Amino acid sequence: MKALRFEDDTLRLSEVAVPGRAGEALVRVRVAGICNTDLEIARGYAGFQGTLGHEFVGVVESAPGDASLEGKRVVGEINAGCGLCELCRAGDPRHCPRRTVLGIVGRDGAFAEYLQLPTSNLLPVPDEVSDERAVFTEPLAAACGITERLHVDEATRVAVVGDGKLGLLCAQALKAMTGARVTLVGKHQSKLDIAARRGVETLTVEETARSLERSFDLCVEASGSERGFETALKLLRARGTLVLKSTFHGATRFNAAPVVVDEISIVGSRCGRFAPALELLAKDAVEVEDMIHADFPLAEGVRALEHAASAGVLKVLLRVSSEQ
Repeated sequence: MKALRFEDDTLRLSEVAVPGRAGEALVRVRVAGICNTDLEIARGYAGFQGTLGHEFVGVVESAPGDASLEGKRVVGEINAGCGLCELCRAGDPRHCPRRTVLGIVGRDGAFAEYLQLPTSNLLPVPDEVSDERAVFTEPLAAACGITERLHVDEATRVAVVGDGKLGLLCAQALKAMTGARVTLVGKHQSKLDIAARRGVETLTVEETARSLERSFDLCVEASGSERGFETALKLLRARGTLVLKSTFHGATRFNAAPVVVDEISIVGSRCGRFAPALELLAKDAVEVEDMIHADFPLAEGVRALEHAASAGVLKVLLRVSSEQ
C-alpha cells in the first residue's frame, strides 16, 4: 500500500506492506486531516519515525471481537494502551505509560491506505455526518476534553486565545457544550468570523485593551506562542484558570510573577473522548467545513504538508480512498 512516511529526516511517499498486527482492526482510510503535530513531526521535532497522521475517517475491513463494525464508516481514538495497567483496566488508556499513539508514538498512522487500531478504539460515524465533517472528530474531541478537566457552565466567563484550527474548535465546543459566554481572541478577522457564525463573541488582539484585562474566569491558550500565553494571563481574573492546549517545539518563556500573585491555576489538556465530538458533529453544533482550505490526493502528500504549513491556512485534507 501507499503511505506518507517520515524516515531518516525525510518525508516521502512509500510503498509498504498492509499492516497485519494480530488481534487489531484493519481500517481502509477514506480521508485524513493534517494537524500541526504532523507538521512538527515532519520538521523532525518529535522523534517519530514512520507513517504520519492521526485524524481520519475510514471503513472497517476486519474487526476482531466485533464483526458488526465490518463495512462501517468509523473514526478511532488514537491512544492504544497496554491493556494491563490500572488506567487501561479502568477503560482509559490515554495516559497508559506503555501506550502507542496513532501516527505520533510507536504506531504507524493514517496517511496511508490502511491503518490498524484496537477494535475497542473504533466508533461508528452517524450517517448524517459526512467524511469532511467526521475527519474533524479527533481535534474536536481534544477541544471537548477541556470539560473533562474543569467544570464550565453558563456563568463561566471564557476566553480562548488563538484563532487557528484548535482555537476555533475550542471556542465552538465550549459554547455548544456548556452555554458559557465564550470570547475568541485572534489576529485574523476571516477566521474569527467562522466562530462568530456559531454565536461565539470575537475580539482581535488589538481590541483586548485594558478594559478587558482580568475579566475572565477561564482562559484557553490555543495559539502556541509566547505572546498568546502572555495575553491569556492578562485576561484572567485573580484565581482564574489557564488551560494549556497547544503542544509545540521549543521552550516557552513567561513571567511567573502574575501566576503567583494572582494565584492562577494552570491546567494541561490533551486528548478528549470521541463520543461527545461525534454528537456535536451529528447535531451540526459546530462549524468545520469553512475551516477546510484545500484537499490533496495521498499521492501528493508531501505537497499537501507543505501547503498546510503556509501562513493563514487552516485545515488541509488528504483524500485516500473513495470506495464505499
